Amino acid sequence: MTKLSISEPAKQTNTRCLLIVFLVGCIAAFVIGILIGRFATCPDEEPEEVPRGIYLPGVAENLVKDGDPDISDELIKNINTENIRQNLRMLTDKPHLAGTEQNHELARKLKEHWDNVGLDQATLTPYNVMLSYPNMSDLNYVEILDENNQTIYKSNLREPTLTPEENKTGIVPPFNAYSAPGDIYGTLVYVNYARVEDFEYLEKNKSINITGKIAFARYGKIFRGDKVKEATRRGAIGIILFSDPDDVTDGDITNVYPKDWWLPETGTQRGVIYIAKGDPLTPGYPATENAYRELPPDMPKIPCHPIGYGIAIKLMRELVGQEVPEDWRGGMNVTYRFGDGFLKRLNGMQAHIKVTTSNKMVTAYNVIGVIRGSIEPDRYVLIGNHRDAWVFGALDPSSGTAVMMEVSRVMGQLVKSGKWRPRRSIMFCSWGAEEYGLIGSTEWVEHYVKNLGARAIGYLNVDVAVWGNFSLNAEGTPQLYHSLLKATKKIPNPNSDEIAAGRKTIYDTWYNVSPDPKFGRPKINIPGSGSDYAPFRDRLGLPIIDLHFKYNKKLKVSIYPMYHTAYETFYLVDKIMDRGFKYHTALSQLLSEMARDLADSLILPFNVSDYSAVMADLGQTLITKYGQQLNDHGLNTSLLESAINNFTNAADDFQNSMKNANLKDPFVARRINDQLMQLDRAFMDPAGLPGREFKRQILFAESSVNAYSGSSFPGITDALEEINIGRDVDKQWTIVKKHFSVVLFTIQSASTTIMDVTNFMFNY
Repeated sequence: MTKLSISEPAKQTNTRCLLIVFLVGCIAAFVIGILIGRFATCPDEEPEEVPRGIYLPGVAENLVKDGDPDISDELIKNINTENIRQNLRMLTDKPHLAGTEQNHELARKLKEHWDNVGLDQATLTPYNVMLSYPNMSDLNYVEILDENNQTIYKSNLREPTLTPEENKTGIVPPFNAYSAPGDIYGTLVYVNYARVEDFEYLEKNKSINITGKIAFARYGKIFRGDKVKEATRRGAIGIILFSDPDDVTDGDITNVYPKDWWLPETGTQRGVIYIAKGDPLTPGYPATENAYRELPPDMPKIPCHPIGYGIAIKLMRELVGQEVPEDWRGGMNVTYRFGDGFLKRLNGMQAHIKVTTSNKMVTAYNVIGVIRGSIEPDRYVLIGNHRDAWVFGALDPSSGTAVMMEVSRVMGQLVKSGKWRPRRSIMFCSWGAEEYGLIGSTEWVEHYVKNLGARAIGYLNVDVAVWGNFSLNAEGTPQLYHSLLKATKKIPNPNSDEIAAGRKTIYDTWYNVSPDPKFGRPKINIPGSGSDYAPFRDRLGLPIIDLHFKYNKKLKVSIYPMYHTAYETFYLVDKIMDRGFKYHTALSQLLSEMARDLADSLILPFNVSDYSAVMADLGQTLITKYGQQLNDHGLNTSLLESAINNFTNAADDFQNSMKNANLKDPFVARRINDQLMQLDRAFMDPAGLPGREFKRQILFAESSVNAYSGSSFPGITDALEEINIGRDVDKQWTIVKKHFSVVLFTIQSASTTIMDVTNFMFNY
């Protein structure tokens, strides 16, 4: 075979051609890659849910992806009204007082529910706590005795049955938990609502000394435990609490339950009178098996017993003394008098309180159901409601439990089907023994303070879902305002009349009924400590919110009339207060949407500017009310204004910096979320408020004279209120001066937590 040879120039030409083809191919591939990257991954107009910025090499998209907005619609539309109704029927079938087998049975049913609906886990956690119960073989009562020690009038030992629903075993008779036991005889003095100002009025204007007497007070305005505390402080030897028709009826005492929601004359409000700290024997630590236990010195010292207005009117008729002023008169058809003595025609007449209540060690259970987060399982969104009730608890708390059960069902089914799993973990919390002083939630917070303090996002509370059927009511701290307002604009209005008036969402009615012109939004109240949100705010520094539908405030009632009575039944809710369960449904939808928003949003839906706006308003309120008094005692209130201004500037800078943040970098997103999470915690003082070591949030707490009412800058205002009634003035001014410096430091310190993470130190 003849071999063909190729000349050297020809070889070079072919090599050069191959090289050119290769280079052209590389350039083409590069250009195509750029085009694919430009138009496939970085469109000019990104969908709102896709975070701004530049993806990092090797970062999975789901790490920096916002929540699926379609899940919001799924949750809202899948809430089933009949499920909520049947939940409530089951929950109210039996009385379920804390520490009883009936309440334990409900705990097991909730765990079973959460196991069945698709939650990842459900746990039952016991705590060994001290609760309080009446002696069922020697019941408590109040009576009036004549000069021969014969009974003239005596309170009902039990509430009579008015519907077949109440004909159940296990109903605890009326009593006030943790009351001191005793047989007390003496003279009655009517003290109105037993507030500080009521006792001050008696002493200053009528020279009536309550020392050695029995206080006769009506329920309402303030927490019952504060009534007992103040009566004890003033020297009373006992106290009788009664529901006045002016606070629990519309004036017609024939138009009452079971005809309407108004309280009948036999209805009697039960309730705890110990100021909540969790389990009384283990303050600060969980009531586990090996806990150290000691009876605290501040347990109630005097007997206390509640009665209905049917017997209260008979007691009032026997009182002598001057007539009370107009604002002390209630709705009983009788002349209201101060008392301090009985009618002269019955010399020797006296009142008698018999209380056999005693304390007992029992087991209370919390039930926690968990949906594990897909991306950030170590971040927890908490939803809570207590389970124990004084009797049937159709409103307090079972309306909230029924709602939480349905929200968990809808979320669990989406998880179970594989259609959705939240970015962060969601925990559903059913608390035991709330009615005895927030015991279940407090013990859990104390038990898991290390985990929750580092990982919890916020706490959503639904104690009583439906107080009435008028409009939404919210109490909470500023970080959750943004999410709440967004969610309420999505939820359909349950009120057909409001829809006809053009108000299609619950936000529309809420804003129409309770506008807050200062902020251009509906009014959101500062929470007290009347429910399970308190330990999360006070011990952990979490953002919290408490939600319910309320009644029309034109009604004079201080709370829904059947509160803590045996008449708080399924019948009351089903036939009178929420026919069709429309308001329960709306609250379920609202709760589910807020939880989804907190659990699924790439960046937590907090707005730090809400915090600065609220703080500025509260600071100005404090200065307006007490500024001159503070300045006169050497405290420069301009320093407080300056600290708040610095925080406002830091908040504005933080919000502006987020506009340019690369949210496609998971470390940037996590850093921003950490700063948002830590803001509420930055307002915690580990030493606690003056005289209240477990109240550590320096901006928000309950009032020291009314646990139901919220207070701002509580450490300062508590002491100033004591000063203004002339109590321990020098000591209180020392407290004010010290705590004023703590407030200034804490606000300035909180400002640094939302500054640049390396450029937060002041250059003096």
